[in-house]
Amino acid sequence: MEGILQVSEIYKSIQGESTYAGLPCVFVRLTGCSLRCSWCDTTHAFHGGSAMTIQQISQNISTYNTSLIEITGGEPLDQPEAIPLVKFLCDQGYDVLVETSGAIDITPLDSKAHIILDLKCPGSHMTSRMEWNNLMHLKPKDQVKFVILNRFDYEWALSIISKYALNDLCEILFAPVFGELDPKVLCEWVLGDSLQVRVQLQLHKFIWDSNAHGV
Repeated sequence: MEGILQVSEIYKSIQGESTYAGLPCVFVRLTGCSLRCSWCDTTHAFHGGSAMTIQQISQNISTYNTSLIEITGGEPLDQPEAIPLVKFLCDQGYDVLVETSGAIDITPLDSKAHIILDLKCPGSHMTSRMEWNNLMHLKPKDQVKFVILNRFDYEWALSIISKYALNDLCEILFAPVFGELDPKVLCEWVLGDSLQVRVQLQLHKFIWDSNAHGV
């Protein structure tokens, strides 16, 4: 019997983050998350949703006529069936992004998928949940994202980049916590330290209401 996933929502929008920002993308938001980040903006995905098979999810995706897919949450890898879902979509020829917290082993994921590892800074209160071995399995096409609340988070991110030589592994993203850290301040820090990182904003929150779902 085919595995079942609990799906919070599936929708098409403009990708708001990562190096794919601005591109049309279908988001498959899976229900549930074992983390509780202090600044979480997707608490609506903690519970509820609809039970769907991988085939049903794929059929839904196909109606949007878009090749870029993001599997997100919550924490999508909290559901074991996310692994075969990602493989199935990769095998179908989709360009698949997997946004994950870094708290769960990423090695079972299909190598064709692009991992966006949202490494939790101290301001999230979830740093202790990180699975640090994940950093050893990142590929050049993957990305590590630091969501930064304050200067302490920023300095911590610098220490992690240095400790794990992340600039040699993959693209690094710095994002300010929306509504908490002024993006201009983060840019000044990055420029002042001549960092080789990409500053990103949550583009969708500037296009639509920052509290809107399905965008």
